[in-house]
Amino acid sequence: MIWQQDVFSIILATFLGAAIGLERELSGKSAGLRTNLLICLGAAIFTIISKRMIVTEGSTTRIAAQIVTGVGFLGAGALIQDRRGVHGLTTAATIWLVASIGMSCGAGFHDLAVVSTLIAIVVLAGLSKLAKPLERYAKKHKTRHSHYDEDFTDRERRQDEENNSL
Repeated sequence: MIWQQDVFSIILATFLGAAIGLERELSGKSAGLRTNLLICLGAAIFTIISKRMIVTEGSTTRIAAQIVTGVGFLGAGALIQDRRGVHGLTTAATIWLVASIGMSCGAGFHDLAVVSTLIAIVVLAGLSKLAKPLERYAKKHKTRHSHYDEDFTDRERRQDEENNSL
């Protein structure tokens, strides 16, 4: 039997996952609108199921732990490592966050889910504008966090760029 609270929780999870997913979609990321929406919705549904299946006191936490494990697997799939470093960390972190927002919705912590979503959108959209100047600064001052590692020679950089453009 579905209760009104559960329906509200899954609808809210759908909208919050879509809000973060839309930002990722507009940023051209691989885990965009549908992916984030489905992760958030799925986590909410699993959390609602875990609330309904209470047999012993530890039952709800076991399902929550499995959500975190499964989402970690999805996040690991978003990571790519190449000569210039690791890519996809923000996507992996977003997947993890969206699952927690879905779990918050499913558990009935709607205020927490909404505030977390707003903060996430501000961080994803707002700090990306700050990342470009920081990257230029790092490249100019050749810090360890620059786009190209100091150990690359100019020839290796050109060769790497040519391989990536193919």
